[in-house]
Amino acid sequence: MRALLIEDEQKLSASVSRGLAAESLAVDVAFDGEEGYALAEAYPYDLILLDLMLPKMDGYDVLRRIRQKNKNVPVLVLTARHAVEDKVRLFEVGADDYLTKPFAFAELLVRSKALLRRRPENRSSVLVVGDLELDRLSQTVKRAGRRIELTNKEYALLEFLMLHPGRVLSRNMIIEHVWDQSFDGFTNIVDVYMCHLRVKVDENSSYRLIHTVRGAGYKISAEGEV
Repeated sequence: MRALLIEDEQKLSASVSRGLAAESLAVDVAFDGEEGYALAEAYPYDLILLDLMLPKMDGYDVLRRIRQKNKNVPVLVLTARHAVEDKVRLFEVGADDYLTKPFAFAELLVRSKALLRRRPENRSSVLVVGDLELDRLSQTVKRAGRRIELTNKEYALLEFLMLHPGRVLSRNMIIEHVWDQSFDGFTNIVDVYMCHLRVKVDENSSYRLIHTVRGAGYKISAEGEV
């Protein structure tokens, strides 16, 4: 999962992005409205966290422009405004939820996960492919009942694969959803992580789940593979 945080308070943005990264989300950060909107246009984010009081372009304008191009991406607004009319306006412009500052990170995380689960492709909290099971609430992975320990990035990669069972995912698609904007796209890091994931998921199992589709990318599937 890849999230965009648009927040000009650098200490807050650093704290939130670290916390989300610890939950296996790749997080891009923008410190003003113009940069945030440019990133929202450029990448297919799974979640956007948007401050209202931003330099260069305020949060209302950012949200309005995002909604003109993308009706589906969940947007959680971070606001210091408490008035009912301000909150009503947020929903009218296109916010999915809001969180009043100051807030506890635990609440932000719960609200973010709830928004992610609302997307049709993300509704299930437990993903299953063959005898592989990924519990998104506890972030645990088991194969045939055996617990598999994964790093945050390995977990994010496996989750993305399991959200699209049987579908061939190109390296570019994987990069866009699993890595953040600091990633050097010219490296073979996707192949390296996929190799690590294969060892943990498929080793000592009766059949393979993770497959390379030559010249196209990778897929996870339990059908027709032994």
